Amino acid sequence: MSDDAALGTFLRARRERLTPAEVGLATSPRRRTPGLRREELATLAGVSIDYLIRLEQGRDTRPSPAVQAALATALQLSDDERTHMFHLAAHNISGPLCPSNAPPSPAVAPTVVQMLDGLARTPAFVAGPQNDVLAWNASWELVAGPMAMLDGDPPNLARHVFLNPSASSVYPDWALAADEQASRLRAASARWSDDPVFAALIDELSAGSEQFALRWATHDVAEKHRGIKRLVHPAAGEIRVAYEVLLLPDDNEQRLISWLPADEQSVGVMSRLLSVGEPVSPARLRVVGAN
Repeated sequence: MSDDAALGTFLRARRERLTPAEVGLATSPRRRTPGLRREELATLAGVSIDYLIRLEQGRDTRPSPAVQAALATALQLSDDERTHMFHLAAHNISGPLCPSNAPPSPAVAPTVVQMLDGLARTPAFVAGPQNDVLAWNASWELVAGPMAMLDGDPPNLARHVFLNPSASSVYPDWALAADEQASRLRAASARWSDDPVFAALIDELSAGSEQFALRWATHDVAEKHRGIKRLVHPAAGEIRVAYEVLLLPDDNEQRLISWLPADEQSVGVMSRLLSVGEPVSPARLRVVGAN
């Protein structure tokens, strides 16, 4: 999908998701439109129907900040969705001045690697914008390795969830994990869709997983910064992990993610896993494209 079309497609997807009742409009049993009609959204946002059609069809790709704000309010966008829409519009405005983004660098700052080392018994890793695992400490390797999360060169969490046969047994709440991975990639697409490696990953996931293709088509966007997930380790059983996501201060949208046991049972399970062995090097670094 071209960048010019991305904004319009996102707006249409959000319009079709929103029901009339959610915005205080009456409904009729004869209604055929699944969500809001264009004229209804245009009225709510205070724009002309013709202008909204041009936006959705990609014939106008640079709405003013005031129009963006009005559409975001009318569509009841979440904070993450607002940010995504603003990024799409900003790319259309700045594109002629900056024709292409540099590809995201897989390099992880040495100080961040030292942080991973310092976390020691806390499993932690660094992920890039396309969910590649770029660096990890020994504790995360001990916990995540047997669940096949380090498979691949480079390891990729979205590829693991959608294409690895073991993922359905690793994630008892697989649908939630799938939603999270797809929405994270959709958020990253506002900036990285021009990158051929990113585009190739989306094509691979779309071709290999109907479940990914369905989620990608919804244009759902979310950036989770903390939460709890259930994992099933093949040797140790279920672990409830409380994860924290820290955005790193660089221009590559890298995130440092730590895993903490979320309950007493998980404390014991994780402690046993971490006592299995101590790799020689406490931090491991993977660089995309390295020999």
